[in-house]
Amino acid sequence: MKGLKKKRRIQVVALAAVALLLATGLIGYGMRDGINFFRAPSQVMADPPGPRETFRIGGLVEEGTLQRGQGETIRFSVTDGGASVPVTYAGVLPDLFEENQGMIGTGRYVNGVFEASEILAKHDESYMPKEVVDALKEQGVYQAPDS
Repeated sequence: MKGLKKKRRIQVVALAAVALLLATGLIGYGMRDGINFFRAPSQVMADPPGPRETFRIGGLVEEGTLQRGQGETIRFSVTDGGASVPVTYAGVLPDLFEENQGMIGTGRYVNGVFEASEILAKHDESYMPKEVVDALKEQGVYQAPDS
C-alpha cells in the first residue's frame, strides 16, 4: 500500500513538471515576436544584430540627414553622439518628428540600414524616452531640457 502511494505521488510530481515545462514553452513561443530589445546606435554598430531580429533603436534624428524620397519612403540617421545608424521608413511620420529630436523606431537591421516598421517621436517639447536619455548620458552628449 505504501509503495503504491509513493509511486502515485512520483507520477503526479512528474506530470506537474512536464505540464510546467510545456506551459513555459508555449508562453515563450507566443511571446517571441512581442519582445523587442532596445539598442542605442553605438550598440548596433559595435555588435550588429542579425537581419531577422526585431529590436528598437533610439536616439536623436541627426541634423541634415532627413530625406523625403519618392512616395512615402523617408531616410534619415539616428545618433546617440557616439555612432550614427541610417534608417529607412515607409509610412507617415508622427507630426512632431524632426531633426535634433528624440525618436524610437522598431524594425530590423538589414545590410547596414535599420528598416523601421514603426517610428515614435517625442510628444511634447521636453519629453524624451528614458532609453534614449540613458543612451545619450552614456555617450556624454545629453543636455537636460530648459525648465
